[in-house]
Amino acid sequence: MIQVCLNGPRGGADGAMVPLTPEAMAESAAAAVRAGATDVHVHPKTPCGQDSLSPRVLAPVLDAIRARVPVPVGVTTGAWAEPDAAARVERIRSWTLLPDHASVNWHEDGAEDVAAALIERGVGVEAGIWSGTDGAARFAASPLGPKVLRVLAEVTDTSAETAEETARALLADLGPAFGRPVLLHGQDGGAWPVLRLAGRLGLATRIGLEDTLVLPDGRRAASNAQLVGQALNQYGWAQRSS
Repeated sequence: MIQVCLNGPRGGADGAMVPLTPEAMAESAAAAVRAGATDVHVHPKTPCGQDSLSPRVLAPVLDAIRARVPVPVGVTTGAWAEPDAAARVERIRSWTLLPDHASVNWHEDGAEDVAAALIERGVGVEAGIWSGTDGAARFAASPLGPKVLRVLAEVTDTSAETAEETARALLADLGPAFGRPVLLHGQDGGAWPVLRLAGRLGLATRIGLEDTLVLPDGRRAASNAQLVGQALNQYGWAQRSS
């Protein structure tokens, strides 16, 4: 499985290729799926480019993307989109259109309440476990662990030289992860080394303009589809050479 992460918290300052409107997100998702992505992760945006959990922002994004792609579509519930945990839960309960899944950063305050609200509404939970946080320990002690859709092992080490080592340490901290599928991915300078490691380990992974703005050779990426195409090449190479 290769998930495309369309935009993340990035904005217009990161380049015109970052999709910010529902129409641009849908077009980018469709191209990425044609390139081989099998799942979509997106951050719905307000007109001024801020991440939002509002149903008025979420629904048009889901409608637009689902009109163009046949694959599951998930969203963020990151605290930066709604800092108050109780308000985050209320936002989820007010959604008029539901995503297939949503990521929950387990180190954030209120993560279990957010995850529980998603599960109650039938939305799959991607448990985001960030390196450099207590997320793995908190997840290991969570009664909701066996109920999540998958675990996102998120390597926040952006160094190409050390990201793989950090990824291996994060996977060790996760241990059996309640037997849930693990999706391993990196960020910025660590994105491609961690993706190649995911291929060698036979794990799901993700790529897109949220995780990196550049191709493996350092050139600026023109689109999410281009990143996915490169990821499939890198991923396939890693699997064959393991």
